[in-house]
Amino acid sequence: MDKFEVTEEQRVLDPFCGTGTTVVECKKQGIPSIGLEGMPVVHFAAKTKADWDIDPEALLQNAEEVAEKTRSLLTKEGVKDDSIFEPLAEGKDVDLRTVDEDKDRLLIKDSMNEKPMHKVLALQEVMGEAASPQHISHFRVALARELVNSISNLRFGPEVGVSKRKLKEGDRPVVKPWLEAVRQISEDLEEVEGNRHVPAEVRLADSRSLEERLSPNSIDAVITSPPYPNEKDYSRTVRLESVMLEFMTDRDELQNQKKNLMRSNTRTVYVDDDDDKWIEDFPRVKKLANKIEEKRKELGKTSGFHKYYHRVVSLYFGGMTKHLRELRKALRPGASLAYVIGDQASFFRIPIRTGEILADIADDLGYEVEDIELFRTRQATATNDDLREEVLRLKWNG
Repeated sequence: MDKFEVTEEQRVLDPFCGTGTTVVECKKQGIPSIGLEGMPVVHFAAKTKADWDIDPEALLQNAEEVAEKTRSLLTKEGVKDDSIFEPLAEGKDVDLRTVDEDKDRLLIKDSMNEKPMHKVLALQEVMGEAASPQHISHFRVALARELVNSISNLRFGPEVGVSKRKLKEGDRPVVKPWLEAVRQISEDLEEVEGNRHVPAEVRLADSRSLEERLSPNSIDAVITSPPYPNEKDYSRTVRLESVMLEFMTDRDELQNQKKNLMRSNTRTVYVDDDDDKWIEDFPRVKKLANKIEEKRKELGKTSGFHKYYHRVVSLYFGGMTKHLRELRKALRPGASLAYVIGDQASFFRIPIRTGEILADIADDLGYEVEDIELFRTRQATATNDDLREEVLRLKWNG
């Protein structure tokens, strides 16, 4: 924002806003902003994080009431909210709460032990009864955070998985870490009190279809980080929160949510996808996709995922082309854009120069390519080679 000299009279867009980093930072700086996000649970988190019209003291007081009622309920059931889970009466079994079969099938196996699961569902039950309507979203965001950080067995690699150490631990506190997360939210809200009314809107939207989501000539700057073409399934990364907060209840709903995402991995490719039509006349992408397919044949790889590698590349850059095409209508003349993107080697170790290719596409669409700045390097999982993460800087002159 400093480089772009963004002022309080302008508006910033993050079309791949995730949990809202850009939107929150804009609001802290007094700059109006809009975020777009395709995954419902992630959209919910970003929208809530941008809602500062909350009394911090009342939020924390209500949370303490919910915590006390949850502890009382658990105590009656023979459950303690610490590292010990045991019946109050010797020999008495506890009837553990659990999610239904459809939801359970969506969860990563062993992502949460049965005892913390019971306590999470008890907390949600009490939240439904005792949380004030103006506080419930912030309570749920606090729970989502602790589900990932302290309650579940999840670990994050480059891909999400299950920690064997956490799995063996069995029980884990729930109410205490949740209450501490709400306390942190309350403290944050006190700190940013002066900017609570700065406009910050987060919309549930597919970033490839912007015509009805953004007003013409309304955006002065774009600061974002889209997905990269690799095998990271972004819906899997937030699967636990999506299920436990009931943003996803069965496989049909999962598939529908995936269809609103940029095609960046084989698990989000569908038969009727046609984003590749937007790069039919772009030889560099076609050449790259053909090279990946030829390498697959050379290696004798025949699995369904391997067969989709070349198609992912075409669909990804096609989707990004569609995004950049539609975005032009919303940009004011002179708008500055920054895309944090990374090179990849996930598909048979064939290099994908994401920044360079997107720069060529943007240039073809009438954007001025100002620079491709090195942001950082990171190590490729398969080869240990250094891969570039870059900031692609563009200008829209109208």
